Amino acid sequence: MAQRKTTVIDPSTQQAVFDNLIKYAIAPRPICFASTIDEAGDVNLSPFSYFNLMSQQPPICVFSPLLRMRDGSTKHTLDNIHEIPEVVINIVNYAMVQQQSLASTEYGKGINEFDKSGFTPIASELIRPPRVAESPVQLECKVHDIITLGDGPGSGNLIIAEIVRMHIHEDLLNDQHQIDQDALDLVARLGGNWYSRVTKESLFEVPKPLRNLGIGVDALPEHIRFSDILTGNQLGRLANVEQMPILTDEAILMENPKILAIWEETKEDPALRRKQLQTHAATLLDQGELIVAWQVLLLEI
Repeated sequence: MAQRKTTVIDPSTQQAVFDNLIKYAIAPRPICFASTIDEAGDVNLSPFSYFNLMSQQPPICVFSPLLRMRDGSTKHTLDNIHEIPEVVINIVNYAMVQQQSLASTEYGKGINEFDKSGFTPIASELIRPPRVAESPVQLECKVHDIITLGDGPGSGNLIIAEIVRMHIHEDLLNDQHQIDQDALDLVARLGGNWYSRVTKESLFEVPKPLRNLGIGVDALPEHIRFSDILTGNQLGRLANVEQMPILTDEAILMENPKILAIWEETKEDPALRRKQLQTHAATLLDQGELIVAWQVLLLEI
């Protein structure tokens, strides 16, 4: 595939441009809706989109409150964690996204964002900060470490937190203790004011290569590998098979009306036949018909 022209951004000399663009580029980002508490018992509730799961055993989450851009001062969440190294990470779904955004307002020290945003605080079992009752998944965490990444405005503070208790709304679980991904209705941060929503229409599955040893794109026949029709995604699906397929029953395939029409229309033009067969195979791949797509492509070998 032809390379596209790129624009080069240097973070050290084009900081404002980089700070804006990177949030669009590295997205969607899950939201750490963090509830913390200080030594005086004052609660803080704030969202952070520099967040993810980093380990399963032990179960470790990492998020990063940045120093304020205007003056390099620390945020209340970071101050609280230095005093009480505990945090609840409340997962955000669509039903609570507007209230979550409201909680990001820079309220003064001692102002409870639970009250301002209208969320319901409930007691945790193993740590002191409260959980958000409306959150579909609540993770009680103990902080292992805080790694300072810089000392100027916008610098991150990497908070490494171990999950010690997980709470899930029961109606999201089936008998096998699996979550219905669609029912969870998650949201994530993008650039600017943009968010994304995980809906049934936006969900799709990708077979894991670890379940088999795919032959790889480099092992595909050249007319497939260097096709002007097939996309990188489609080549990836074709290459995720354990061995090169063979044409199993050409007679049955040729009874297919679509294949017959292509064959008749392109009798005198092998190049056009290849193009139309690959176009049909591409459609089959997008429909999840990997085996049939391979058979169509094998007709032209």
